[in-house]
Amino acid sequence: MQQFNEILQKKCSFTFITGDALEVLQAMPSNIINCVITSPPYWRLREYDNNDNPKEIGNEPDYTQYVEKLTNIFNEIKRVIADDGSLWLNLGDKYHNKELMGMPWRVALSLIDSGWILRNDIIWDQMKGTQSSKDRLRDVYEHIFHFVKRKKYYYDHNEIRIRPIRKPKIYNGEFVSATGVSGKKYKQQIENSAVLSAEEKINARNALNEAITEMENGTIVDFRMTIRGEQRTYHSDNQNVSGRAKELATKGYFLLKMGANGHIPTDIWRIAPEDTWRKDAHYAVFPEELLLNPIRATCPIDGIVLDPFSGTGSTVYTAVKLNRRGIGIDLSTSYNDIAQNRIKEICKNLF
Repeated sequence: MQQFNEILQKKCSFTFITGDALEVLQAMPSNIINCVITSPPYWRLREYDNNDNPKEIGNEPDYTQYVEKLTNIFNEIKRVIADDGSLWLNLGDKYHNKELMGMPWRVALSLIDSGWILRNDIIWDQMKGTQSSKDRLRDVYEHIFHFVKRKKYYYDHNEIRIRPIRKPKIYNGEFVSATGVSGKKYKQQIENSAVLSAEEKINARNALNEAITEMENGTIVDFRMTIRGEQRTYHSDNQNVSGRAKELATKGYFLLKMGANGHIPTDIWRIAPEDTWRKDAHYAVFPEELLLNPIRATCPIDGIVLDPFSGTGSTVYTAVKLNRRGIGIDLSTSYNDIAQNRIKEICKNLF
């Protein structure tokens, strides 16, 4: 495993290893990978370069064998990633005998039962697709599951925040938020409230004025205020399940603020599949945009990103581009050759 040792010793920034994913993983030391991002071959859906190889994932006659094989591989991945590491798993579903298999969730639930902690189910809306069937809706999305080993893990949310496009401004002589909130309506509601006590009104006015000052100073760009008797809580009025409901009951109000540093992305990603890199025979090329947030959020600079089903190397390519180190594993020699040439061609400025 000379190639792998050179990555650990920082003698090179990327490598591709040809071999069976499980066998290669078993030869790796424990707790040394920061982030794994991968999309395994789908069950009985596509023919890959090694379709006649008995070790190729996806050729199993029964889906339970497919789930079992993937579970074994990802449990080995759980050993090699650091305790604060992350696994991002992309899987699409499949129809078999006219029935949607629910394959992504079959695999995800198997990993949960094996001790993985599921933090997010991201819906990848591919925004386009074709379908010949006339008796069901078009399917244009896939799942991306974010798993971790421990409840505390590396996650740099500031690296992926979406910066606000609109900022507070002066409108008709008043300072208003990015969405037109000035606080005038909230002031009137506080003053006219028949359910707030005199002390609660004072506290609510002070909190509102503080939020307006923060907006004027540029600390926040927007806010919303919920006042008892005027607005409802967002999720539940049950204080046992909603902290906001409890805050509303005890204080008479609560504030939600949007910081000037932006907000964390949602769990629906609208990203078109990769179209720019189509010089190879690979049918499922990761778009670079899909890889940016997972790498930036869950792999520190100079950390190691691993893809055990690397194909033509999109994960490793993006990792290197973002100043991380990358390791790709694939059963196909030809795919690894393509991946090597792809990175050297596109990332000449990095070497």
